[in-house]
Amino acid sequence: ASKALLIAIDGPVAVGKSTVGRMVASRLGYRFVDTGTMYRALTWKAIQQKIPFDDEAALSHMSANTTFQLTTSGSNGQNNILMDGQDVGRQVRTAPVEKSVSLVSKVPEVRESLVRHQRRIAQEGRVVMAGRDIGTVVLPQAELKIFLAASPLERARRRYQELLDQSQKVNFEEVLSDLQSRDDMDIHRQVSPLKPATDAYILDTEGLTAEQVANKICALALGKSPSETC
Repeated sequence: ASKALLIAIDGPVAVGKSTVGRMVASRLGYRFVDTGTMYRALTWKAIQQKIPFDDEAALSHMSANTTFQLTTSGSNGQNNILMDGQDVGRQVRTAPVEKSVSLVSKVPEVRESLVRHQRRIAQEGRVVMAGRDIGTVVLPQAELKIFLAASPLERARRRYQELLDQSQKVNFEEVLSDLQSRDDMDIHRQVSPLKPATDAYILDTEGLTAEQVANKICALALGKSPSETC
């Protein structure tokens, strides 16, 4: 069976899209694009420029004047997204960014400009792209569409652990409450709401390790059954 050249991985916050997406890309020799990092990068830029999150015109103007490119670095061929030529990977994983990213990503013009960047990056094929609207909006032509699912409690546990590992001071109840309000915003926003594509394979990640989830996706990408190894 032929390999899927474009793989879309969607799902709610903290379901493991980027961890799993990186593993799948690395195994298949594909490039990995984490669209969440792009939205976080813009949110970080808005904080730096002191743009209020309710000023949609200023946010739209900022996103229209921002450049993104995908670079490959290191011996492991890790893909990083550069914003305006700089790697903002570390800065974008902070609590203030996490708290406000849904406010930035619900602005229609912001999404439009990022979707253009994302489609451009995917044009060469052999891409695993993770986000909220990849299978439905960004790459509806993707040969394999995956929608990852897990309960809010499970996802909050994962995100809490991730923040603790980064030595950030966090409170579990706050992480859970932020996550639930982001889910609510993502599901109910007017533009590109979070939902599985009609032809997406829905994969419940509850109780599975990232490796196990990546295995299933790799198998599907190679035209096998998800229970097979890849």
